[in-house]
Amino acid sequence: MKAASALVVREVRGWRNLLVQGMLAFGAGIVLVRAFELQILQRDFLAHEGDKRSVRVVEVPPHRGAIRDRRGEALALSAPADSLWTIPSELLAAPEYLPALARLLDMKERELKDFLTERSGKQFVYLRRQISPEEAARIMALKAPGLFSQREYRRYYPAGEIAGHVVGFTDLDDRGQEGIEASQESVLAGKAGARRVIRDRTGRVVEEGEDMQAAQPGQDVLLALDLRLQYFAYRELKAAVAQNRAKGGLVVVADSRTGDILAIANQPGFNPNRPEERASAGLRNRAVTDVFEPGSTIKPLLIARGLELGSVHESDHVDTGKGVWTVNRGLTIHDTHAHGVVDLATLLAVSSNIGAAKIGLQMGPEAIYTGYRNFGIGTPVTAGFRGEANGVLAPFARWGETGTATASYGYGVSVNALQLVRAYCAIANDGLMPQLSILDQQRGETVQRAISAGVARQVRHLLEGVVSDEGTAKKAEVKGYKVAGKTGTIRKNEGRGYFENRHQSVFIGMVPAEHPRLVGLVMIDEPAAGQYYGGLVAAPVFANVMEAAARMMQLPPDPSS
Repeated sequence: MKAASALVVREVRGWRNLLVQGMLAFGAGIVLVRAFELQILQRDFLAHEGDKRSVRVVEVPPHRGAIRDRRGEALALSAPADSLWTIPSELLAAPEYLPALARLLDMKERELKDFLTERSGKQFVYLRRQISPEEAARIMALKAPGLFSQREYRRYYPAGEIAGHVVGFTDLDDRGQEGIEASQESVLAGKAGARRVIRDRTGRVVEEGEDMQAAQPGQDVLLALDLRLQYFAYRELKAAVAQNRAKGGLVVVADSRTGDILAIANQPGFNPNRPEERASAGLRNRAVTDVFEPGSTIKPLLIARGLELGSVHESDHVDTGKGVWTVNRGLTIHDTHAHGVVDLATLLAVSSNIGAAKIGLQMGPEAIYTGYRNFGIGTPVTAGFRGEANGVLAPFARWGETGTATASYGYGVSVNALQLVRAYCAIANDGLMPQLSILDQQRGETVQRAISAGVARQVRHLLEGVVSDEGTAKKAEVKGYKVAGKTGTIRKNEGRGYFENRHQSVFIGMVPAEHPRLVGLVMIDEPAAGQYYGGLVAAPVFANVMEAAARMMQLPPDPSS
């Protein structure tokens, strides 16, 4: 009995051993098969999945090109900056870091906590953009979970408001929004690169890899602008606007031979280094975007066209009567004083609207229209800015007698400041109208001939009388140089008519008158301190700015002045 029992026990134990061994062998087989599958068959897939959780490709921002003036002075530069971002849920899970972090961010702890809570479902939230690397390092020293930094570039404008309208500014993502920053975005921006990095489980970079694609820096942009003259023009304009309690104003100075825009200043202004000023009324570059009726400043273009056609001659005289003249019973034209019979030089010197209207009606609308178009009125300048206004020069068939008369002394026509400067550059440059540009670059042939060289010299000679004791712009005299120019005192249009007491005071002229090199325009918008005539308000600004410009350009003094 005992022997039989022992035999049964041995058989059961043997069966159990075999079962256990079989199960172990089966388990080992499964492990081997799974290991083979993972290590051999799925190796590439698993490696890729692991990389997705630790290896990242991050964008490497390019260095934006600088903007410089014609002498290489910096107008816009990029400096290294850091931006802080967070995964809100991870930061909220470590509330002990919030008080110190809030202090460094100049926030209240409650404010920071509410900010993070509202965005707790997001995986990427900026805390601060474009702060100094030193400030970012102090904040990152907290080693708060879910807090990260990334390198960017911050734009800085050394000239501030002096060149704000020209240079413009970029947004937080370093994209140009206004001025040269916007118009030359494709040149300045460069191309972002890519770099492979390894992050730990919290998302922190633990190892920098090699660049997969190097960032391509943007190119510098060189302007025709002279920062020295720009500063002087801005200072004089700002002072004149304040002195005359004006709404605003502008100054443009150009090289009449090359078309280089040497200065372009506006008021009101803004400082591009201050984001809070970028939505202000001073953002607009009025010399480019705003149009105005040129008033009497268009009379030299009218006279030039008449001389070119032979409709008038330099020795001709016009009877302006007693200073009041009615056209076609629908338009009464006034001069400031009764001048009687005047020659062309006196007509321009005293700025007779009646004289200009009579010459214009004698020439006819088609002749005037063609002459204005030859001077570029109504056509864009394309000087390197975005948002340029074209102005208005209606088809001559619509003018009639009234339209022809008013167009002769600068009403019913509108221009921007650059268009008027370009037209006067043709008079200064012996009839050849250059391509105006704010960019310092190779230029092609002169765009067009507006008038003959002989007529241009005649008109310049006539315009010298405007800046004399007998003319309307005695205050435009530039010490050491003869000046040829023209005043304009323009009543502003209110839509259905003209304001009685809102004016734009304008002076545009050239230096030296005999062989001009510089053309300058000054416009003061709605002076309200009493005086509003162009010869009294705008002409003094012209004199100060052009004296500085002549000195900076080292123009030889005129011995006969």
